[in-house]
Amino acid sequence: MSKMKEKINLKTIGIYLLRWTALGVLIGGICGGLGAVFSKAITAATALRGAHPWLIFLLPVGGLLTVLIYRICKVSDVGTVRVMESARLEKKVSSLLVPAIFCGTVLTHLFGGSAGKEGAALQLGGGIAAWLSKLFKLEDHHRRSLIVAGMGAFFTALFGTPLGAIVFVLEVLRIGKYAWNASYPTVVAGFTAYGVASLCGVHWERFSMNVPALGWKAVTVGLLIVAAAAAAALLFCYALHWSEHLFKRWFKNAAVRILIGSGLLILLTWLVGSYDYNGGGMEIIEKVFHGEVRYEAFAVKMLFTVVTVAAGFKGGEIVPSLFIGATLGGALASLLGLDVGFGGALGMIAILGGVTNCPIATALIGLELFRGQGFIYLAIAAVLGFLLTYRISFYTYPTKEK
Repeated sequence: MSKMKEKINLKTIGIYLLRWTALGVLIGGICGGLGAVFSKAITAATALRGAHPWLIFLLPVGGLLTVLIYRICKVSDVGTVRVMESARLEKKVSSLLVPAIFCGTVLTHLFGGSAGKEGAALQLGGGIAAWLSKLFKLEDHHRRSLIVAGMGAFFTALFGTPLGAIVFVLEVLRIGKYAWNASYPTVVAGFTAYGVASLCGVHWERFSMNVPALGWKAVTVGLLIVAAAAAAALLFCYALHWSEHLFKRWFKNAAVRILIGSGLLILLTWLVGSYDYNGGGMEIIEKVFHGEVRYEAFAVKMLFTVVTVAAGFKGGEIVPSLFIGATLGGALASLLGLDVGFGGALGMIAILGGVTNCPIATALIGLELFRGQGFIYLAIAAVLGFLLTYRISFYTYPTKEK
């Protein structure tokens, strides 16, 4: 009897490994390839806007096109939270979300909205998984696992942080009993996507910093930077949630919302007299690690991003949050006599831990972004950023799992 059970268990394990290896490689390959195309499209849109700054005046046109695309695809009410819910609950997501979020995010970056790309990554991965689930007629619990794998794979393809991305989707979804089932396909899909995107010529951002010797000054100033970044995370999350709520309350029509938001962004760009706060702003983050920082940059970027998201433009909030954390941390480090790059790194990781409530994934992302430099400091910053902003994050769930 025991031998029969052992044979059955081995057979079950073998079938499981074969099925999820195949599905993981398949969705990882698709996400890696499409992720490479998406990444290059964002890069091209950013370069085109940089060469032709007047494109900012076409932001209302880009906004209306986004609204139209979402209406045609019938996914106007679908966002990152809805995709997350499809991995946690029985809610399903239309595969038409893929072209909608792809085009919407590229339009945002082309015409100067202040947004990132991680929201798009999660939605694209989830949308591809929804299409494959329908194609293969997967059962609900298998569909959920594939959605988790797709989200992790696309996140990896865009950011080049496989360890952080894999843990991030498992940690942010809080999927409990489904975490074990989803972990293996997510690992397979994530590393497959990483390999495919790399072969397609995607180059990911990596940073370096001067790690100070352990001492009272480094510890004290470091803790002040982490606390300030956590406070910024709280302010940013509340501002995003309330501004989006108020815009929808004041302006019922999505087209009106995005036109008003476009006008505000054009006005803000003119008042600031700089295009540094349009788009994701990764080039400004890189400047921090060369010792260049402006003291007001974090607050201005926060304002630009809040208006962008409230108006209904597509993209994500993680890259802007990294901008805010890096410039805030760098500015405080400059004022308090610490290395600017080190302060920027602490600010980036602390705010990321706060806005996502994912300290383990954040620490791993820090490990990969900085190639292991100052990992102990960054891991502590990730945990403290999480603890100081506990339960407040970008990702809130309007429904509870029963």
